[in-house]
Amino acid sequence: MMKFRNTFFIVMAAVSLTAVSCKTNAVTQKSAIKQSKKEVIAIIDKVNNRWQDTHPELGNAFWNVAAYHTGNMEAYKVTQNKKYLDYSMAWAEKNQWMGAKSTDKSEWKYNYGEKDKHVLFGDWQICFQTYIDLYNFTGKNDPHKIARAREVMEYEMSTQANDYWWWVDGLYMVMPVMTKLYNVTGNEMYLEKLHSYLLYADSIMYDKEASLYFRDAKYVYPKHTSANGKKDFWARGDGWIFAGYAKIIQDLPKTAQHRDEYIRRFKDMAKALADAQQNEGYWTRSILDPGHAPGPETSGTAFFTYGFMWGINNGYLDKKTYLPVVEKSWNYLTTFALQADGTVGYVQPIGEKAIPGQVVDKNSTADFGVGAFLLAASEISRFVK
Repeated sequence: MMKFRNTFFIVMAAVSLTAVSCKTNAVTQKSAIKQSKKEVIAIIDKVNNRWQDTHPELGNAFWNVAAYHTGNMEAYKVTQNKKYLDYSMAWAEKNQWMGAKSTDKSEWKYNYGEKDKHVLFGDWQICFQTYIDLYNFTGKNDPHKIARAREVMEYEMSTQANDYWWWVDGLYMVMPVMTKLYNVTGNEMYLEKLHSYLLYADSIMYDKEASLYFRDAKYVYPKHTSANGKKDFWARGDGWIFAGYAKIIQDLPKTAQHRDEYIRRFKDMAKALADAQQNEGYWTRSILDPGHAPGPETSGTAFFTYGFMWGINNGYLDKKTYLPVVEKSWNYLTTFALQADGTVGYVQPIGEKAIPGQVVDKNSTADFGVGAFLLAASEISRFVK
């Protein structure tokens, strides 16, 4: 009898421990994102109001300012705060719904350039994403809002060149322009040329073994290595393209010819990026060599957070596998990168690579970094209750 009772208590103890363990796991899963929807929206408002209130001058239509507005548009979608809509409308009107402003097609260029003749350079085309969104948000009764976007992109597609996207940032800048304009016009050429230009970009920047992108041809291994002899994948660069894939997949029709191909690439990148996340939740500037430029970086981390959360929200990424990744990165973004006054810190300054010894601290902020944070926060708000 005593033997039976001892066995019974051992079994019951095991059952109790299992129950406690399951309950603990359930609580952990439930609390993966600590804030409620209301609290996440409050974070969006804190960050965006801080940025807009301290930047009343609006700025030009070049990539860094325009990247902020892609985040502002997502913030508007989830908050319906008209202040955000009005801010982007004023910016678009200031810039005449144009990127680079040359009207002489014979001088249009697509190598790097900050002058008005670099109309075909993707850093001057990202603004079209927001112009198209504003066109869609305001009733589609003013084709002037997207006239320049159509003029530029349709001219570009009429050329024989396919090497327009020769740096990884450009994939975020322009791929969503192509899918957004396809949805406005129904012109299949936008999707055909997107694929053609992306094939070229892949041929010079994509590393199949790592499932990541080099910033451009200068950084391809082994011609270029990190400080410790490794492949040098720049976090913000891969952040641009990972977020870019999320943006185009959501815009593409289910029947689009290359949609499954883009989804596979997005999933491959997700796995590679999850494996490289630091325990503190961020990604270092050189993704696979933390020692190259150690310490936190917000812009790449925020773009990755947006991509992961979008993938989970839309069923492309397994929740059990990837929600812990988002939990850690969102915790970093909200408890370390975000400062008490609403400033988003630890944003690597404008550049194209991870730089050993470069100081990135709580005072390091930038328009594009705030835009990336708003993308991530907006997608988080769609997940929480």
